[in-house]
Amino acid sequence: MKHIFAALLTLIFLPSQASEVEIINVNATQTGITWRFDVTLRHADTGWDHYADGWEVTLTDGTRLGFRELLHPHVNEQPFTRSLSSVEIPAGVTSILVRAKDNLDGWSTGVFRVDLP
Repeated sequence: MKHIFAALLTLIFLPSQASEVEIINVNATQTGITWRFDVTLRHADTGWDHYADGWEVTLTDGTRLGFRELLHPHVNEQPFTRSLSSVEIPAGVTSILVRAKDNLDGWSTGVFRVDLP
């Protein structure tokens, strides 16, 4: 019985594990010579200790074109969409990647490919 109680206490005090940040959708809109990206994310934010804290737009070779920092948890707002404007895409680029991160685990393994018109 003592071992069962100890095991239960261990489970109660283990840090909760939120899943990776998931990119649900990306909408890319050209506005003149720059682009606006509306990115919808889902993450099991638990509060200030573990929340989705940013996403980036990159070329397929990993070159960063823009970064959107998320300044607070979205515990009760899932999924949520945030935008980044004035992203310059080099001439001839036909697709970009979007990847997201959280403040505890870093960058998620999944990326979202966006084919540009």
